[in-house]
Amino acid sequence: MELIYLDTETTGNDVQKDYLCQVCYRTEKGVQIGYFKPPVPVSVKAMSITHITNKMLEGKETFEGSEMKKDLQNLLKDGVMVAHNAKFDKAILEKEGVQVPRFICTLRVARYLDAKNVIPEYNLQFLRYYLELDVTGHAHDAEGDVNVLYAVFQRLLDKMIESCGDRETAISKMIEISSKPSIFNLFNFGKHKDKKVEEVLKSDRAYLEWLLREKKAAGDNDEDWIYTLEYHLGKQNV
Repeated sequence: MELIYLDTETTGNDVQKDYLCQVCYRTEKGVQIGYFKPPVPVSVKAMSITHITNKMLEGKETFEGSEMKKDLQNLLKDGVMVAHNAKFDKAILEKEGVQVPRFICTLRVARYLDAKNVIPEYNLQFLRYYLELDVTGHAHDAEGDVNVLYAVFQRLLDKMIESCGDRETAISKMIEISSKPSIFNLFNFGKHKDKKVEEVLKSDRAYLEWLLREKKAAGDNDEDWIYTLEYHLGKQNV
């Protein structure tokens, strides 16, 4: 199966309300990048992160009916999408009519491989510098992020091969890991920052119960944290 290293930039971070405005993907044949006129304006917050302005998108074609959409549909039909926080890219692509049957999330794989909780953060640019990867490109630009994504994936794949024995088995394992929520071991925010979730469960169970209610009520579908909290709270009830 061909691997398609992909990053999207959007008008905002709400899958229900926002749309694609830039897509970049890398295959064995090279890198493809495109800008698209979305049906809603790019938010100021999104512009401040991606530096893609509404003026830049004036006169651009829509993603619907574009050659890039057709190419992605064909590639992803039989291939594997590789993305960081792939759940978002998958959701936004499927909203735009591109199905993603198989994917690898480098965020979840990195978290899985870091069994001893050595890495403080897992965002793409942090991993870039933490792993001392020599990559060119700017953060939060789709092409720059795809270059970093490719480098991070290769490092993770090497580590996965060490435990799985061969490339094919390692990729299958990465797909499996990516297909379900992952469990956080440490808090990286709030009053219990840098503490293990299991420790907080013993000392401040009420905080975990409160946080679970907040995550569910927020409606942001923070799947990994909801899964983590339900796992630990349920574990203590057994």
